[in-house]
Amino acid sequence: MAKKYNIPFWKSSPFIRLLLPLIAGIIFQWYVQVPFVISASIFFILVALLFSFHFLSIEKRYKFQYVQGLFVNTIIFCIGIFLCWQKDIRNDSNWFGNYYSNTTFLIIKINEPPIEKDKSYKVDGLIESIIINGKQKNTNGKLLIYFSKEDSIRVPKYGDKILINGGLQNIKNAGNPGGFNYSRYMAFQQTLHQVYLKKDKFIILKNRNENKIFSFIYFARNAVISTLQKYIVGNTKVTGIAEALLIGYKEDLDKDVVQAYSNTGVVHIIAISGMHLGLIYVGLVWLFSQIPYIKNSAIARVVLILTCLWLFSLITGASASVLRSAVMFTCIIIGKEFFKQANVYNSLASSAFLLLCYNPFLLWDVGFQLSYFAVVGIIWLQKPIQNLYYTKNKPLSYLWEMSSITIAAQILSLPMCIYYFHQIPTTFLFTNLICVPLSTTILFAEIALMCFASVPFVATIIGKFIYVLTWLMNFLISGFNDMPLSLIDKIYATPLTTWLLYVFVLVMGAALLEKNKFFFKLAIAIFLLFTCVWGFGKIKLTQQQKFIVYNVSKHTAIDFVSKNKYWFFGDNEFKIDGALQNFNLKPARVQMQVEERLDTLDEIKKTKMIWQFYQKKIIMIDTITKFLPLINKIKIDVLLIYKNPKVHIADIVTAVKPNTVVFDGSNSMWKIAQWKKECEELHLPYFITTEQGAFVLNVE
Repeated sequence: MAKKYNIPFWKSSPFIRLLLPLIAGIIFQWYVQVPFVISASIFFILVALLFSFHFLSIEKRYKFQYVQGLFVNTIIFCIGIFLCWQKDIRNDSNWFGNYYSNTTFLIIKINEPPIEKDKSYKVDGLIESIIINGKQKNTNGKLLIYFSKEDSIRVPKYGDKILINGGLQNIKNAGNPGGFNYSRYMAFQQTLHQVYLKKDKFIILKNRNENKIFSFIYFARNAVISTLQKYIVGNTKVTGIAEALLIGYKEDLDKDVVQAYSNTGVVHIIAISGMHLGLIYVGLVWLFSQIPYIKNSAIARVVLILTCLWLFSLITGASASVLRSAVMFTCIIIGKEFFKQANVYNSLASSAFLLLCYNPFLLWDVGFQLSYFAVVGIIWLQKPIQNLYYTKNKPLSYLWEMSSITIAAQILSLPMCIYYFHQIPTTFLFTNLICVPLSTTILFAEIALMCFASVPFVATIIGKFIYVLTWLMNFLISGFNDMPLSLIDKIYATPLTTWLLYVFVLVMGAALLEKNKFFFKLAIAIFLLFTCVWGFGKIKLTQQQKFIVYNVSKHTAIDFVSKNKYWFFGDNEFKIDGALQNFNLKPARVQMQVEERLDTLDEIKKTKMIWQFYQKKIIMIDTITKFLPLINKIKIDVLLIYKNPKVHIADIVTAVKPNTVVFDGSNSMWKIAQWKKECEELHLPYFITTEQGAFVLNVE
C-alpha cells in the first residue's frame, strides 16, 4: 500500500502566500504614500536579482532558496504598493482636480439612474472633460451630484451629459468622535468632490453617451422592482425587504426594520451576499443536472452557471459585495469542477487576490472583511462543531447542522462585528435558524414571480404568498428585537483589542482541533494580554473629562463628559433616540464608553454667564448680549457662539479674553464668515465645527 503524504498547508494554498504580502503592500502605500519612482525602482531591482538566481548552480539555488522567497514576497509587496497608488485617482495625471478652479466649466456624464432623496435627486457623475479659457481637455474623475427638487426641474437620466460651471465642494467628514469616515469611503470610490445643483446651474447637452450593457442592466433592475411593487402590495416595509432580498435594492428599506435586522444578527439576509448566490447556485446546479447534454459536460455546466450568476450580480447593481461574492464563487466553482483536489482555502485566497488586484480599496470594505471571515469560519469550524453532537433524528440533525454553520460563521466574524458595531446580538442563533429558511423560500418565490410575471393570475398568487412570508419574517424579527437582553450594546473595542481577540480565536481554535497543549497555553496567555489591554483602556476612560461641541448642521449639541457619565446641552431633538442622535452623537458616546446621561453634573457650576467645568471656564452666547468694557478682562477657555446671535466679537473681547472662539453648525455660514474675519483682525484663535469637525476640550 502506497504511503500517504500530507502536503503542508502553505504549499497546498499558494495564493495565501501571495495574498499576505499583497495586503501588506496595499496597507503600507495607503498610510505611507511611497512615491511611484521609489517603489518601481525597488521592484525592477528585485526582479533582476531574482532572475540572476537562474545563473547559479542548483546547489546554491537550493541553499539560498529562502532569499528567493524573500525576493518574491517583496516583489508582491511592491505590486500591492503599485496597485494602491494606481487606484488612487489623485495620482492620475488626467484627474480633473489637477486643473479645476471655480471658473472652470465641466462636462459631466450621468453614470447611473437618479436616486430620489427627501430634498434632492442623487447621482454619480463622470467628469469627461473640462473647459479652461475656451479650450476643452479630456479628464478623468467622479463627482457626487445632488439635483434640487425644484418645481418643473428636469432631472438628467443615465447617459445624459450636463455642463456646469464650478461650485464643487470637497467631501468632508462631520468630524465627530467615533463617526463614520465618509470622506475616506468616498475617496475609495474615487470621488472627492460633490456639488448641489439648482435649476439654473446646469445645462443638459444634446449628445448622450449610453452604454448598452448598463442600459440593459438598469432596465432589468427597474423591471424587477416594478414587478415586485405591483404584486407585493399593502405594506411598504414588506415591499422594501422583498426588493432588498432579491436584488439588493435598499432605497425603499425602512430604517427601523433595518435596525431590527441588525440588532438580531440577520442583516446579512437583506444584503446580496454569498448566501444569495449560494442559493441560486444550488438551484442552477439542480436545473442543469436535469438537462441531458449539459449534465454530462463540465465546461457547458460551468459556463452556464457562471453566466447566470454574473448576470444576476450585474442586475443587482454590481456593488462591491455582489462582485466579491461572484468572484469568490467563480474561483470555487472552477476549482471544484476542473481541479478536484483544489484546496478551498486556496480558492478563497485566489478570489480575494483577484478582487484586490481589481480594487485594492476593497480591503477597507466592511462587507469584504466580514464575508471572508465568515466563510473561512464555516470552512474551518463547521464540521468540528457539527461533530460535537450526533442524533439519528433527521429534523434535529438538520437543525444542528444549520446551527453549526451559524456558530462557525459568528466565531470568526464576531471580533470584527464588535469593533465596527460595538454590539453582540444574543438571539442570532435562533433568528438565523428561523430567517434563513424563510428568506430562502422567499427568494425562490420571488424568482418564480419573475418567471410568471406575464401571467397576472399566477403572479398575484405568488405575490400574496411572498407578502405573507415576508410579513411573518419582519414580525418575528421585531419580536426578537423587542425581547429583553436581546442585544449587548456599546461594547468597548479598539484595533489592538480586535487583533488580540482574533489571535486568541485562531490559536485557541488550533489548540482544540489539533489537541495541542502548547497552543492552548499560548491562547491563555494571549487572552490574559487581551484582558489587560482591554481593562487598561476601560480604566483610562473612567478618568476622562471632556467638553465636546459636536458638528451637526443647523443644530447645537454639546456633551459635558465626566468619567462614564455625561450631561447634554443642546436641541431637544437629540434627547430622544432617533436617527439624528444615533448618527451624530452615539458613536462618540460609545467610543468614550459613557453609559449614563444625567440631568445635572456636580462638576458644572454656573455663575451668571460663565460655566465652570472643573478648572475650565466657558461662555456660551445665543442671544444679543451686551458687554461692558473691563480693565481686567475675564479670562475664559472657550467662547461658544451658537444660534446666530446678533453680536460682534470686538464688543465681546472688551470684557473677556477667550483662549478659543468656537462657532458651531447652528450658525449661518455668512455669519460665521463675518465672525471669522473679526477674529483674524483681532488675532483671536477660532474653531469652526463645520470646517474642522467637533471641538473637543480635554479638561484633565
